[in-house]
Amino acid sequence: MIELTEAQLRQVQMTELEMLKEVDRICKKCQIHYNIIAGTLLGAVRHGGFIPWDDDADVALLRPEYERFREACKRELDRSRFYFQDHRNTRGYRWGYGKLRRKETLFLRENQEHMPYKQGVFIDIFPLDSVPDGYLHRSLKNLECFCVRKILWAKVGKIGEKNFWKRKLYHILDFIPEREVFRYYQGMIERAGKEKTKMVRILMFPTPNREYGYYRCWYENSQEIVFEGETFQGIKDYDSYLSFKFGEYGKLPPEEKRKVHPVSGLKLLE
Repeated sequence: MIELTEAQLRQVQMTELEMLKEVDRICKKCQIHYNIIAGTLLGAVRHGGFIPWDDDADVALLRPEYERFREACKRELDRSRFYFQDHRNTRGYRWGYGKLRRKETLFLRENQEHMPYKQGVFIDIFPLDSVPDGYLHRSLKNLECFCVRKILWAKVGKIGEKNFWKRKLYHILDFIPEREVFRYYQGMIERAGKEKTKMVRILMFPTPNREYGYYRCWYENSQEIVFEGETFQGIKDYDSYLSFKFGEYGKLPPEEKRKVHPVSGLKLLE
């Protein structure tokens, strides 16, 4: 595993900032509503920019806006510098959300060296879908999301999982045809789109503190927020959102929890 130096980490962050600016440019031009979320929003509020040890950035859009952003990228994305990936345009891509990546870079995640697509420095582009407002039904939906997510993760888990029996289980799950898994996932998206609920989530990403969803209104109501000296769209009621997701978000975590993604290959812009 490569341990990033402070200078390398900062260079990764500045590359990600370049991509955030491209997302903002496209969204402003095409009138698409987005938010910086998760650690990126936390960094904006608590640090005025990246969390010092953070090596990624997160953007979220409600599903209709996500689909508009995908289409806008085909026309508007600066392809001399960036490329957009999701499972519909990238063979072998196993994640149920998109990534915007920087050309001429490499950020190779540990145990993903065998994945058959380019892996440049990236930011995550998350779609948000409706989930049931009732807790029992939302818990069942979470179980469904968990199962599908683990099947998609099997290609990595069969190599990277340390537990012998879990690794064997991932080997079995990896026999499920990828096209069938994504066909099922598409059905989940279509069913979610039939009702506008108060709760939403990223279907193929874990949610915090056993609530298994977030309030839609957080993502519908945004404000400008300064991040690394640039202005982006962020959740207006950031206090409620960050408290929900992180608890006492104003306090720094202990040093042992300040982790970065393990990488086995790295190439940054000169």
